Amino acid sequence: MIIKIEKFGTNLISRPSGKEAFLAFKFELDQIAKNEEVLIDFEGVTVLTPSWADEFVTPIQEKFKNKVKLVNTENPSVKATLKTLEKAKEARD
Repeated sequence: MIIKIEKFGTNLISRPSGKEAFLAFKFELDQIAKNEEVLIDFEGVTVLTPSWADEFVTPIQEKFKNKVKLVNTENPSVKATLKTLEKAKEARD
């Protein structure tokens, strides 16, 4: 499955909107087989904050573990946010 993050907006900035996006997308996530690869595509995203991504991306990564691939992450905002999430994950582990 490919999840195009841009469909939730191009400026993804708050924890509540990240949670809302995750809950709205949850039904589709529940239809994905555990062994299916999940591509999270950040193409078109202008601003991504750690709070939004933590509410949307983190639960997907936790559910699908090594099956998640992040693509089109060259945007500096996306890159910095993903780095922040990775550091937070390392601190928890």
